Amino acid sequence: METYDLIIVGGGPAGATAALYAQRRGLTTLLLDKERFPRDKICGDALSGKTVAILHELDLLEEVGALPGAAINRIVFGSPDTTTADIDLTRFEMRNSLTDTTLPMEGFVIRREIFDHFLFAKARTAADRTIEGFTVADLITEGQQVCGVRGRTEEGAELEFRASLILGCDGYNSIVSRKSGLYSHQSEHWMVALRQYYTGIGDLTDQIELHFIDEVLPGYFWIFPLEGDRANIGIGVGHNDIKANGIHLKDALQAATQSQTFRERFKNAKPLEEPVGWNLPVGSKRRPAHGAGFLLLGDAASLIDPFTGEGIGNALYSARFAVETAVEAKKANDYSAGFLRRYEDRLWDALSGELKISTKLHGLGCWPSLMNFVIRKAATNIEVSDLICGMIASSVPRKILTDPRFYLRLLFR
Repeated sequence: METYDLIIVGGGPAGATAALYAQRRGLTTLLLDKERFPRDKICGDALSGKTVAILHELDLLEEVGALPGAAINRIVFGSPDTTTADIDLTRFEMRNSLTDTTLPMEGFVIRREIFDHFLFAKARTAADRTIEGFTVADLITEGQQVCGVRGRTEEGAELEFRASLILGCDGYNSIVSRKSGLYSHQSEHWMVALRQYYTGIGDLTDQIELHFIDEVLPGYFWIFPLEGDRANIGIGVGHNDIKANGIHLKDALQAATQSQTFRERFKNAKPLEEPVGWNLPVGSKRRPAHGAGFLLLGDAASLIDPFTGEGIGNALYSARFAVETAVEAKKANDYSAGFLRRYEDRLWDALSGELKISTKLHGLGCWPSLMNFVIRKAATNIEVSDLICGMIASSVPRKILTDPRFYLRLLFR
């Protein structure tokens, strides 16, 4: 039976990044994925500053920047009263404390079919063995310790593999999370999103757009440019908000595109697909992400930002922390739950402050008048615009947005 330092279940951004870091740290790795790449992944397709920082550390940023997609230099926020604030990201540099780098404020929108395939191809060369089309069915345990996986190839062959540590990078419906007993669907900590690719939308440049309009409140409507004439549009809404407000996602998305605000921009637009939805387990509470012999990463660890719905950056962070922990566990020859807790602690030390604030910001959708006020100020006052940009760049603490005194000060700006 083959034995490795790491078995990585799932070859998406978290799993692929873990394989790349593992190679750097001298760990032997088996990378498994039930799909074959390239494959689509329903997503907003945006790559944030955290993603850029990790890609830079892995010496991949230049290659990613050359992939088909769109470079992002601005963020547009739209309020319920249709005011728009255009935030110029180039006014700040991005400071990343995890990688100890200062980089230009830039982001990208790249279709996951393209980005994930690129990252997986890099991971395939880094891993000691990679198997696509392999479905993990169960975990192998010795006592309470997870020590391997068993599953089946596309051809029906049943195989088992062992490793000192299993990394569950297999998404919101993670088999590693389920078989370890950590999976929990709590609707108040889930969002649901709908994506649809389009061509022909007007006024697409170097901006991503988040609009908090009446047609989708208390959720938001996004418009992200892609390569050529393509765009990724969609809406994100809290799971409980959908039930409480009787929201039908497809109807809400259609209403947004045909609203008075966006009708003109969509008059020549053509959809490239039917709207497709997916679940987003958000980081609005700390949930267990480790146990004896295993760690959960990315969406499997419920790390999606509750305000923006972005999850790739946090997934890449989790990969970095997971490999760091794996190196220490190997040195100590200790893969107990107690030792591996350091992974979860590091993860939440790095992300919990931002996730807590994003959880509170998500609630702003229930207060349209407050959204109108803040976005109107950002649209007309460069100091407020720079303040928001500074928060995005991590040069200004984002917790300011949850301080009532911040809104009082806005009254006099």
